[in-house]
Amino acid sequence: MIEIAEISKTYGNSAVVDRVTMKVEPHTITVIVGTSGSGKTTLLRMINRLVEPSSGTIRIDGEDTRTVPAYELRRRMGYAIQGHGLFPHRTVGQNIGTVPKLLGWDKALIARRVDELLELFQLDPGEYRDRMPSELSGGQQQRIGVARALAAEPNILLMDEPFGALDPIIRAQAQQNLLDIQKRFGTTIVLVTHDMEEAIHLGDRIAVMDDGQLLQYAAPEEIIARPATDFIDELIGTGERPFRLLSLASIRAAVEPGEADGASISADATLRDAFAELLWSGRTALPVEDRGKRIGRVTLAELKRRAARPR
Repeated sequence: MIEIAEISKTYGNSAVVDRVTMKVEPHTITVIVGTSGSGKTTLLRMINRLVEPSSGTIRIDGEDTRTVPAYELRRRMGYAIQGHGLFPHRTVGQNIGTVPKLLGWDKALIARRVDELLELFQLDPGEYRDRMPSELSGGQQQRIGVARALAAEPNILLMDEPFGALDPIIRAQAQQNLLDIQKRFGTTIVLVTHDMEEAIHLGDRIAVMDDGQLLQYAAPEEIIARPATDFIDELIGTGERPFRLLSLASIRAAVEPGEADGASISADATLRDAFAELLWSGRTALPVEDRGKRIGRVTLAELKRRAARPR
């Protein structure tokens, strides 16, 4: 559990982060999204004290982070950044083993962990362990950067625009790798991005920031269905994006037991209409009707996945 309470960062008379309060639940992915200068990266870096807060409190499992030496706090957390941040004169294996070595792990244990992570990221240890970062593609370097952040088995992984420098195809694969890894290890992830589509795709909850303030903190479907401000509505872009449910691959001929009860939704409804109905009814799936005839169903999971697709 990460508890952020009335946290602020000021430089002179300017508040870069202004009294933000939010809780990050264990074993979830929280995405902080906003435009450049919104304070999202500063907020992330205050969690591991790369930036010291001006006021407020951050607690990890109830422990005030100010009571822990900053270097020790950072070793407890993984940290991955855009452009991977690998040490250019160290091999792939040495890069991944950086934090375990600092923590005094046995060499054999470090070697096993390096090989385990390389295999997890679908990179053959024998082929990649002794390579230099310059010998890798951009996507491979990014995977090694995330592997290094995970090497010491942290409970918390902080990620600052980790996929921003990747092309769309490699980026999509990197996002899926992250979801698979989070599911496998149960790591609590806090990720910063400027891309709302990425936030919708990855986040269990999304924190929308602007001008240092937290505007809304909610599940992706709630933010899409009920944006708290005009700025969020604009950021999402759903207001001018009709989304015909009839085109969804998830519409099936059969409606599951219990789903036929309650309201259905028209095949001509928008994405926002569908999210709103699901939230209001507390259901995970809805029957779909076309000209008065029930033609199948849509699910909350599928709507979320489709919302994250590039426009």
